Amino acid sequence: MPTYAYACKDCDHAFETVQSFSDASLTVCPECGGTLRKKFNTVGVVFKGSGFYRTDSRGGSSSSTPAASPAKESGAKDTKPAAAAAAN
Repeated sequence: MPTYAYACKDCDHAFETVQSFSDASLTVCPECGGTLRKKFNTVGVVFKGSGFYRTDSRGGSSSSTPAASPAKESGAKDTKPAAAAAAN
């Protein structure tokens, strides 16, 4: 069951409580009877080990590399170097 943090808007009393997902949020401060608000904390996630990157799960398959462009497969040459040579 998750732990939720609450803070009172009136007296600034802060506390944590363990509640089920199906339980309703607390709305009344146990100290002063004021209005509570739920505090949201950041969650730290660290991925350690192998298997978290696309290249880790592929093994030796060549399907993970991008396919060559059709122009380079057909033997067509890039026109930029020829145009630069003609300009000189």
